[in-house]
Amino acid sequence: MVDIMEYSKNGSIEVIVGPMYAGKSEELIRRINRARIAELEVIAFKPRIDNRYCKDTITSHNGKHADCITVDTSQDIREYIKDKEFDVLAIDEVQFFDEGLVEFCQWTADNGKRIICSGLDMDFRAEPFQIVPQLMSIAEHVSKLTAVCMVCKLPATRTQRLVNGKPAKYSDPIILVGAKEDYEARCRKCHTVIKD
Repeated sequence: MVDIMEYSKNGSIEVIVGPMYAGKSEELIRRINRARIAELEVIAFKPRIDNRYCKDTITSHNGKHADCITVDTSQDIREYIKDKEFDVLAIDEVQFFDEGLVEFCQWTADNGKRIICSGLDMDFRAEPFQIVPQLMSIAEHVSKLTAVCMVCKLPATRTQRLVNGKPAKYSDPIILVGAKEDYEARCRKCHTVIKD
């Protein structure tokens, strides 16, 4: 297996994907910490919409965290780094960003920087989640993580949205901020979406 650090010498894009509870943010934090141990300058970002734990940190479900800048758009990231020196750019929850993030990551990697992105590869319908497939296709390295299915306990690759304890409807919005829903990791067989 090739060492991921090798990709960064000439610029690279790494994408960490999977369902909820697969450890995506935890892996991103691990790579951030490893880069800092190597004395690389890291700048980390997450979307403002992700306000689950703390607004100024990338935080995993098990409580690990890394400081970050909270932004709304890919243009905000571009503006923030304009006058900054850095080696590694880390971006969490990329599924919530606009399409400009793909071009921005490509441009940044082409200019010799290491980009590490993490996010959901599929939405609750088990369909590709916005810009993530595009990022995966231009990446030098993709890590697809699995969780544990909360029904059968086998490897889970999907995110189950539950509304009042029942599977969400296909017609429900992809992104629900502050709604009364819960999420579980599910395998292909146990994942359910109500067709309406």
